[in-house]
Amino acid sequence: MNERLLRLWTGAEAKLIGRGGITIVSRATGLAHTTIRRGIRELDRQAGRPAAAAGQARIRRPGGGRKKITLTDPELLAALESLVDPVTRGDPESPLRWTCKSTRRLAEELANLSHPVCPRMVAYLLGEAGYSLQANRKTREGEAHPDRNAQFEYINEQVKKFQRCGQPAISVDTKKKELIGDFRNVGKEYRKQDCPEQVRVHDFQDKELGKAIPYGVYDIASNEGWVNVGIDHDTSQFAARSILLWWQEMGQQRFPRATRLMITADGGGSNASRSRLWKMALQGLANELKMNLTVCHFPPGTSKWNKIEHRLFSFITQNWRGKPLRSLQTIVSLIGGTTTKGGLIVKAHLDTNQYDTGIKVSDAELARLRIGPHKFHGEWNYTIKPMR
Repeated sequence: MNERLLRLWTGAEAKLIGRGGITIVSRATGLAHTTIRRGIRELDRQAGRPAAAAGQARIRRPGGGRKKITLTDPELLAALESLVDPVTRGDPESPLRWTCKSTRRLAEELANLSHPVCPRMVAYLLGEAGYSLQANRKTREGEAHPDRNAQFEYINEQVKKFQRCGQPAISVDTKKKELIGDFRNVGKEYRKQDCPEQVRVHDFQDKELGKAIPYGVYDIASNEGWVNVGIDHDTSQFAARSILLWWQEMGQQRFPRATRLMITADGGGSNASRSRLWKMALQGLANELKMNLTVCHFPPGTSKWNKIEHRLFSFITQNWRGKPLRSLQTIVSLIGGTTTKGGLIVKAHLDTNQYDTGIKVSDAELARLRIGPHKFHGEWNYTIKPMR
């Protein structure tokens, strides 16, 4: 088919398909939407005209028409790729290396390099060259510790050992701090159309309302969660008290014959493996509960594998998506109302205590603690016994 017949044929096919036909035919033939629309207009104009008159339209000779810009400017594509990906193209000092590479900015810079082109053509050329808009992807976890997998296996063995003996094993961590007030919360919920809930434009902490610090305790075997919502500081004493409250409210009812407790935690934060204050707070907890505490920390950079993250915190976030956390009571109620089809039970408690920061633990105080490092990575795995 010549140019005109191809245009008319694609226009006819698009009309037969109906809604969305232009896009479908364009994808199937590679012709532009404008060309197919032009064919439809020609068909509409020819409706009712004599066949002889309809066939008198001028047909462009082969090879006629405007040439592709890549033919008239053969260096254009190379110049564009040097701007989009300067390091791999051997130009680490590209003027656009540290700016947003929008099609408008790329077109402006190409014009400065004597390659005049419009932003739409830039977008077309990028697509032809295999480029597309890409977001950052979280895949790199930093340098992995050589015993990372071995530590995961060790934690798994310890958890199974506790569960076989009917002893509790919990996962603990601090959830992201939340601002209290009429602030925007990510997510959507059903409301009357064009009636979104009004919230503040800027996310600056309200000095009167403050922030909430949810510290979670997840019972791995029972699929039960406890969240202690603090209002002061995320300290080791706050973490230890959260575990104590879980035991008093949920743990001792679930494990009435428990003699020891296993805690899996991240390697940083208020429950950091290198924190002396965390170990001292655990010693106080062991004394209070009168049981041995076995602690296993996850290797550096692997906090996302902590079970509390995807078995408790993720569902809490889903439950309050799109809802401004206007008060502490709102936060506690939304956390306590979190459920799943798998039978997750969550209880929440508001902790209004004040926790001091900057507390130092001396070498002498540390030496008095009854800490027994395990043979395998004692800095990550240890057991704290109560004082006699």
